[in-house]
Amino acid sequence: MASKREKIKLKSSKSNFHYYTMKNKTQTPDRLTLKKYDPIVREHVEFKETK
Repeated sequence: MASKREKIKLKSSKSNFHYYTMKNKTQTPDRLTLKKYDPIVREHVEFKETK
């Protein structure tokens, strides 16, 4: 049985900084957007899922 969780990359909307995390593809098939801390610009910004 294959895992339903997949490793994804979250890229900052203001810089080139990125996070790696896991997500469940069956529960969230669309692209993920989260507000997280970006240490380059020193503030919380929107991070969007990239491939």
